[in-house]
Amino acid sequence: MEPREITDVDELRALAHPLRQRILRQLGHGPATASMLGKALGESSGATSYHLRMLAKHEFIEEVPERAHGRERWWRSPAQDLRFPRKASQDPEIRTLIEQLHQLKLAADQELFDSFLAGRADEGEWADVLPYSRGSLRVTLPELREFFDEYLALLKRYRRSEEEAPEGARLVAARFFAFPVPDPGTRSPGERTE
Repeated sequence: MEPREITDVDELRALAHPLRQRILRQLGHGPATASMLGKALGESSGATSYHLRMLAKHEFIEEVPERAHGRERWWRSPAQDLRFPRKASQDPEIRTLIEQLHQLKLAADQELFDSFLAGRADEGEWADVLPYSRGSLRVTLPELREFFDEYLALLKRYRRSEEEAPEGARLVAARFFAFPVPDPGTRSPGERTE
């Protein structure tokens, strides 16, 4: 799968909408109709239908024609490798939308992790599975990009649809988060100077 760089402001607006992000997360569990999504998300089917059409317009989701019955439309979130332009090439509006999207995704990841921890006792043998690693690398910018590409290749190697997955497979959230450590000689964010 080729990476898709999102540079169009309308595409970013479509993607950075909070309800659309919730819809995409829900579709990550498998195909659904607008009614099913509305019920799962506490929204009307009219609202979810509208937002599904906006996501489809920008090809973030697609219909599942083999599941359609009459007027009932099924939707799925295909595997995609979405990328964003480098910050230096972003105009202010695109930068704001990308930052908003990142905040939505980080908040959703924290909520998902908290939910796992709260229900961990009911997870059986999956309760003990929590691969977690923290580390630091001393790399150049090109090396960090290479490291990220290798991580994505590994992730793609194990990415399968529900139909392709072996028996006993579960959807597992895997996240990559890397950022340069601030120079110790600089101020911390929010630190006041007199």
